[in-house]
Amino acid sequence: MTKNKLLRMDNVGIVVESLDKTVAFFQEIGLKLEGRAMVEGEWAGRVTGLGDQSLEIAMLVTPDGHSRLELSQFIRPAVVSDHRTAPVNALGYLRVMFTVENIDEMVARLQEKHGAQMVGGIVQYQNSYRLCYLRAADGLLIGLAQQLI
Repeated sequence: MTKNKLLRMDNVGIVVESLDKTVAFFQEIGLKLEGRAMVEGEWAGRVTGLGDQSLEIAMLVTPDGHSRLELSQFIRPAVVSDHRTAPVNALGYLRVMFTVENIDEMVARLQEKHGAQMVGGIVQYQNSYRLCYLRAADGLLIGLAQQLI
């Protein structure tokens, strides 16, 4: 019997407060908007276990076409908890990390245009990477990395 194998990771999903603002933030980083759609109906509630639900999603793709980010803004049911201010050592999904060409320029642009806040500072890991965490204006934790080698 042949083992079923993993083909790829399809996407990472993030629930957001403002789809418009968050899409603009990730477009600033360099993701491309593939599309937006309403997701509602009995079939959707069966997948999530939420029953009667209505949400708008936006799918963004990285420039290389290999990774996707699905952003969801719930209309109903209402959001039940908010993890945006959790510290980086909280259990659960932490952040999404993006590799950029110039970390200093990207951080400055995200701060100026989108109100992003540095969590700590930009640090260098050996001779390999410069790294930082920042929070988008809506509190999402994002990691940036600039490869040095």
